[in-house]
Amino acid sequence: MFAIVTAAMAPGMALLSYFYLKNHYSTTTNGLVFRTFLIGVLLVFPVMVLQYAFTVEGYFTEPFSRAFILYGFVEEFFKWFLLWAFAYQHATFSKRYDGIVFGVSLSLGFATVENVLYLIANGLETAFGRALLPVSSHALYGVIMGYYLGRAKVETENRKKHLLLSILLPVGLHGMYDFILIIFDIYFLIGLIPFMLLLWWVALNKVKQANQLDH
Repeated sequence: MFAIVTAAMAPGMALLSYFYLKNHYSTTTNGLVFRTFLIGVLLVFPVMVLQYAFTVEGYFTEPFSRAFILYGFVEEFFKWFLLWAFAYQHATFSKRYDGIVFGVSLSLGFATVENVLYLIANGLETAFGRALLPVSSHALYGVIMGYYLGRAKVETENRKKHLLLSILLPVGLHGMYDFILIIFDIYFLIGLIPFMLLLWWVALNKVKQANQLDH
């Protein structure tokens, strides 16, 4: 059990450290990042209950609605809402990159618990694939969500546009990820490998843009 929990947590911690250590943060901000991570941890359970309820009642059973609404919208909307409520509204965003750190933190809190539960159910042999695909994809949705929330917080111009993009893009990308999984079935890697390469490129581009705008 200890090995499973450790393996499940490792990729999330590694990705959070990667994005977090790119900038120096004060002790106060460290606490906010940790709190945001815990919010992501706690979010897993109500989201799972809601998704289970929809499934049992027969809602969103078609591939498109299952991917884009049941998974993409439900998960990313609640992550966005809590990020907006607890970080955007109360945290001191001095830089656009702050939004990325908070977005990644909350997303990886969610992804880490989801990963622990998955590895307990399916075994340690799935850990490597989980780290490369769902855990890292959650982190990258968080980068994109946080980038636009950071811009909305720091820039007064186009605030509504950035807030809208901060939810629409993660929902769309998450939905596309799950749609590929459903449509390609056992051949999902054919679709997911190019998708993940594109997702990494987009997310790292947002990191670069945030740093350039902050200096």
